[in-house]
Amino acid sequence: MPELPEVEVVRRGLERWVAGRTIASAEVLHPRAIRRHLPGAEEFSARLAGRMIGPAERRGKYLWLPLADGHDALLAHLGMSGQLLVVKRDSPLEKHLRVRLSFADEGCDLRFVDQRTFGHLLVTDLVRQGRTVPSPITHIAPDPLEEAFDQDDFARRLRAKRTEIKRALLDQSLISGVGNIYADEALWRAGLHGSRPTGRLTRPKIDELVKAVREVMSEALEQGGTSFDSLYVNVNGESGYFDRALSVYGRRDRPCPKCGTSVIRESFINRSSYSCPRCQPRPRSRS
Repeated sequence: MPELPEVEVVRRGLERWVAGRTIASAEVLHPRAIRRHLPGAEEFSARLAGRMIGPAERRGKYLWLPLADGHDALLAHLGMSGQLLVVKRDSPLEKHLRVRLSFADEGCDLRFVDQRTFGHLLVTDLVRQGRTVPSPITHIAPDPLEEAFDQDDFARRLRAKRTEIKRALLDQSLISGVGNIYADEALWRAGLHGSRPTGRLTRPKIDELVKAVREVMSEALEQGGTSFDSLYVNVNGESGYFDRALSVYGRRDRPCPKCGTSVIRESFINRSSYSCPRCQPRPRSRS
């Protein structure tokens, strides 16, 4: 699933190629793609036709395109395999095309392609919550690259969670945009095992972890995100290259870049966690 850096790469592409253009028509080719737009396909298309798109925005893994009058927006979540692609309007339709936006300038389409149909689009109202965000994501916490991210509040809420640190990093109501890959990479940089209890973390260690999260995400952004297959691409259909720079994720039995110890893989809520047993020792249990 795309994480914050991948979604930010897509946002930047939309900012460049779509912002400032007027939608001529919105065609829904698969109803599941707009399943959360409860009024249905006809109303979805009607609300978009003739509207100008504003600057693309993002919070965590969610993208949105504000519409002309500033009171609503086209909200997108890419899910496991969703792609927002800017392609020539006369290009052949993609096999898994779900929604197609055409523009009044007769330039490139914006197409939502989603093989597994876990992603979705909807037109929704905007509300003021520190910054203006779509109403369905008001429960999503600011992400670590946002100005709205409050590190003091995050540290307080993290310690109060009384859970394992990796679970906390994946909790989008606490900190958004961090997924499995970047959680493992940040924990390795901070020297923390994913099962470390949040209540035992000191404030300096929390600050070190936040710094690691920001660093790994910023470095991933510079390389266009992380791609392990063809399902994650930017708006031009290009894959990112940060997977070549990963230190522990997906590197089972390969040497840790810090100490040379073999990276291990452990099960984690139906996923995998990768860590260095020397640099990230498992915390001792307390009786």
